Amino acid sequence: MLLWTRPGKVITWVAFALVFGVLVLAPFVVVAAAAFAGSWNGVFPSSPTGEHLSEALSGDELASLTVSLQTAFLGGLLAVVLGTWAALAARSAPKPLARLADALHHLPIAVPSVVVGLSLLVAFSRQPVLLNGTKWIVVIAHLVLMVAFSYGTVAAALQRTDDAYADVAASLGASSARVLWQIRLPMLRPAIVSAASLSIALSMGEVGATIMVYPASWRTLPVSVFALTDRGQTFTAAAESLVLLAVTLVLVVTLDRLRGRSVER
Repeated sequence: MLLWTRPGKVITWVAFALVFGVLVLAPFVVVAAAAFAGSWNGVFPSSPTGEHLSEALSGDELASLTVSLQTAFLGGLLAVVLGTWAALAARSAPKPLARLADALHHLPIAVPSVVVGLSLLVAFSRQPVLLNGTKWIVVIAHLVLMVAFSYGTVAAALQRTDDAYADVAASLGASSARVLWQIRLPMLRPAIVSAASLSIALSMGEVGATIMVYPASWRTLPVSVFALTDRGQTFTAAAESLVLLAVTLVLVVTLDRLRGRSVER
């Protein structure tokens, strides 16, 4: 009962603020400070500069951002299409088959992402399907990891939809394709947009599987951050991390607004 009293609420909010500030907010503040630091030899950074941010937005680093965006959109789009199709198919399948489909689609997130990357590297490094050294193996790695989230989001939305609308349309003579495009998919539009938002956001930050399979010509921004940190270029890595955070935030907010418009419709 103490929790619901005024002192209890104050203590709860103070504890939350401390935990959030130390574990979540402080690391972001430190990264932002490092991105503009010319040096950091004491408690606080010194000699503020925009040079690191300029480096993060030029040359190979800008190319890495472009690669991340292309990979996220390609992988995210394919993940949403396949995840939505699989969720719709599982909804009408017999229960044993639906449970099997559910387990298989969630398998990639049940194992470490580096295992997924290694599996793809071994599978596609020889004929008849040779993708090692191409951008497509990176896109497939992101697709494999993201399709589970797309499938789960759409499948959960399907559980909340009423099949009566589709049944009535079918009873009035509408074809299966027309029921799908004019009834089921419009009802699932908010969930599909949410799945796309989640897939793109996760793809932008994915590094575990990517670092196992990426070719030198298709290096994503998280891999560049890892490489810079490994070489001791912490300030430039922090600037790239700040760029990655800002771009991902803009994408997520934009897609969230699209989801809101879908709900209004």
